[in-house]
Amino acid sequence: MKTILVLAPHPELADAMRAGLNPEQYRIVHRVSAEEAEPLLAHSLTDVCVMDLELSGVQGIWLIEKLRRRAPRCPMIVYSGPRQADWEEEAYLLGVRHVLSKPFRARLLSTVLESFFSSSTSHPITATPSRPFETAHYTAPEATRVNSPTLSNTAAATASHSLGVLRDFSAILTHSLKADALLKQFLLLIREITGVNRSAIFLRPTIGPLMGESEATNQRELVCGCAIGLSSDLISNLKLSTESGIGSHASRLGRVLRRNNPEVADVESQREFEILGAQVAVPILDRERVIGVAVFDTRVTGEPLANAELEMIFHLLEQVGLAVKNIWLHDQVVANHSMLADVMRELSSACVVVNRDLAVVHANKAARKLFGQTGARAGELDFSDLPPALGSKVFQVLKTGSAVSPFRHMPEDVPGAVYQVTIVPITRGDATVPASALLMVEDRTQIEQLQRLEIETKNLRLIRSMAERLAAEIGNAMVPISVHQQLISERFKDAEFRAALDKALAEGVKRVDRLVHQMRYLAGGVASAGESIPVGLLIEDAFQEAKKYQAGKAAKVNVECADKSLTVSGDRHALRHALSEVILNALQSNPANPQVSIRCEAGVANSPEIKIEVEDNGPGFTVESQKEATTPFFTTRIPGVGLGLAVTRKIIENHRGKLEIPAPVPGHTGAVHISLPISAGPGKH
Repeated sequence: MKTILVLAPHPELADAMRAGLNPEQYRIVHRVSAEEAEPLLAHSLTDVCVMDLELSGVQGIWLIEKLRRRAPRCPMIVYSGPRQADWEEEAYLLGVRHVLSKPFRARLLSTVLESFFSSSTSHPITATPSRPFETAHYTAPEATRVNSPTLSNTAAATASHSLGVLRDFSAILTHSLKADALLKQFLLLIREITGVNRSAIFLRPTIGPLMGESEATNQRELVCGCAIGLSSDLISNLKLSTESGIGSHASRLGRVLRRNNPEVADVESQREFEILGAQVAVPILDRERVIGVAVFDTRVTGEPLANAELEMIFHLLEQVGLAVKNIWLHDQVVANHSMLADVMRELSSACVVVNRDLAVVHANKAARKLFGQTGARAGELDFSDLPPALGSKVFQVLKTGSAVSPFRHMPEDVPGAVYQVTIVPITRGDATVPASALLMVEDRTQIEQLQRLEIETKNLRLIRSMAERLAAEIGNAMVPISVHQQLISERFKDAEFRAALDKALAEGVKRVDRLVHQMRYLAGGVASAGESIPVGLLIEDAFQEAKKYQAGKAAKVNVECADKSLTVSGDRHALRHALSEVILNALQSNPANPQVSIRCEAGVANSPEIKIEVEDNGPGFTVESQKEATTPFFTTRIPGVGLGLAVTRKIIENHRGKLEIPAPVPGHTGAVHISLPISAGPGKH
């Protein structure tokens, strides 16, 4: 069987061909335009294309050219009324096989078709036996007879009707931001055009918020968005489903469904058709998926909708589906914009958005309160209201497109006020210049006041702790001296008393002298540049210094230094004091048997430094003491000031070194690690 595609604005030609040609040999397919015939042409499903054209203008030639591009090998036959010779010649040049005159004659077309298929057909082309060829005639509608003297009024009326339908459909676009009104206007238009009795539109829940369904709990439901001729109670309680019934078939098949189709003969679909009083269901697509379904009853006269009308409704509903989807996207943008505006409005920081024309497009409450002029209307803020120092920075960001580093701003008209200012450009897409700039001003006046008060309070607590510790330490050093001072007049001649007085004075001076050195090193900086000192000699001097303050048994030290030529550069006295404090802390960890192991070695080539590890034989650091050991006035010994390791860290850091206390490990002794840069010069003694 051969397929003949008929392209004609009216179905009369196709009907005449069905009546005049043998239906066992030819299948007639009618389409109104080339766009509707695109699937047939693209997949070469037609054997002959018959067109109803008027070869009196260029429009017909354009259609022939379009079809020739889409189906270059398909034979073409043109039916035309009165025509001009030059346009007919142009048609033949474009590949048209025959240009036949109206009215339609079945015998002539049969002969032409037989000449096309004579080499391949096995059956002669004959007319339908029950209807002679001569009785099947096709006469073009009056609206297409351009040269008829009575044609102008009819053509004008037809064009006016078409424009009226187009105008009525475009009227629904006035509701392009409100889905329920748009759908209702569309259904009213369909009723006016087709005379349909009842109709309803059901949409997926993603479109539901536009219909007032803000809480869509079931993503498989289709909610009624609009209905005509149905009770409000029915449409508010009835929901279709994409898993059963009409909604399932429409989502799965994606085409028009009539109630009497075997495909929808299931109980659920028939029940829904019965409840809705509908006879046909049309899916609603947005060119990506089925987003809903529309149901329609018969006409008010009881007649069913024709296939051509359902095709028109299907295509119109596709446009409506796109419009509803765009409304949903628009509502999402509006909701996001409103949420962002609400967030910015309630921020405690002042936020101002300035466009490239230096116009303020947004200013929150904090910004209007901070920069707004007295007496200006609420909500108004001009670029000129911004302080010049900030306005110039905003202008710079808009011109360069580069953000400026956050900076502090202290306005002259508000003494004591401190603002933290951030200005960032806002660029759209791939644009190279910013469309606007966001100015954010945070009032840090109270925060900085609280920080200053906190620092002052902390300093006062530190001074109090320092005073208490210093008073206790100096008092402990002065007690033996004070006792001997009281007895000096009575027992000065006693040799034993004089020896005890000498010892008390020496101990007191030693303790006070150590305390003075600690305070001096803690208060003032120490220059890192100085003489080059051998590490071995520095460790020996520091150990001897530490033993002066160690009471009890004699201390033992084990020094392991692989390279005795290693030297460091700096202040000899300061570094000796720093190491002596670490060694003394190690000796005091086990007074009954004080032992210290000291190892020094050079670092790797990429890190030219000397590593000194001081390890004791005591119980080790606790978690708290490991974290707070280098904090001034922290101590776990009574009596004690808590300055030893704090002073050591200050001296080591001033020499570009580092002091570390490893995390405590249960069962291991305490250790302190010191890193110092290796000196480039030779040692000096």
